[in-house]
Amino acid sequence: MNDEQIADVWNVFKNYLDKKHIETAAERFVDLLADYGIDDITFKELLGTDKDLDNAIQYYLEDDDEIDYDDEWDE
Repeated sequence: MNDEQIADVWNVFKNYLDKKHIETAAERFVDLLADYGIDDITFKELLGTDKDLDNAIQYYLEDDDEIDYDDEWDE
């Protein structure tokens, strides 16, 4: 899927979500996309599509950058 297709899918389903759950749904949507192999470049291309999706993508990208490798060396 390219960034335009992903944005279309999000926008179609967002219209049917309860406003209280949009933030959580956006985060789960981004997690699902990541699980299916969408790369960080595609996520960055999606920025600017929708504010809720942008927040979820930024959270995902920040979390992805903060992998702690110190635990592997503590053995």
